[in-house]
Amino acid sequence: MIPTIYYCYDAYCGWCYGFSTVMQKISEEYKDRIFFETLSGGMIPKESVQHIGKMAGYIRGAYKNVEDLTGIKFGEDYLWHINNPDKSDWFPHSEKAAIAMVIFKDYHPEQTVAFAADLQKALHFEGRDLTDDEAYRHLLEKYEIPADEFYTKLHSTEYEEKANYEFSLVKQLQVTGFPAVLLQVDELKFYLLARGFTDYDTLKTRIDNVLAEINQLELPKNT
Repeated sequence: MIPTIYYCYDAYCGWCYGFSTVMQKISEEYKDRIFFETLSGGMIPKESVQHIGKMAGYIRGAYKNVEDLTGIKFGEDYLWHINNPDKSDWFPHSEKAAIAMVIFKDYHPEQTVAFAADLQKALHFEGRDLTDDEAYRHLLEKYEIPADEFYTKLHSTEYEEKANYEFSLVKQLQVTGFPAVLLQVDELKFYLLARGFTDYDTLKTRIDNVLAEINQLELPKNT
């Protein structure tokens, strides 16, 4: 089988936003040797939705750490909701962005890492509410996805079930935090490459080591 990297992320995860540049660089470098599958983790369940004010205090204390370690920047339009939660109408949850991701796979399955980064930028830099249908329209134009088809799927039970299946699959992979990166080399063998933010050089080294190990195992033995 073709080696597959599973990138387990959540659109609302600030550390995943910081990790997005690393994953984009990695996916571009290895796209000819490895298939990249992006899985949404369901970090904020829809059934547990709360007003942004419940988490704004934590985010105010944490986002600078993400910026300092990763070099990413959070946008003022996003931070307005964090700094003014009493004025915000946000009730964030992970489901709609996850549904958007599984719809995207119908059109561009090889570009899911890029789409994940675009979703994260839409939220964390541009300040778009990913529970709002209109938060996705600019990306439909970018990726030439028919809007009528997208919005029909966005509100369908079928794609909601697909998104929730991904949440379950991430749990089956024993991922308990985001981001996480796993490399599958055969039906039963997975390598955990990253748990939490991991810099490019470290992740690349781990991938190369696994690929070298696979190649060594596949070399014909002398008889």
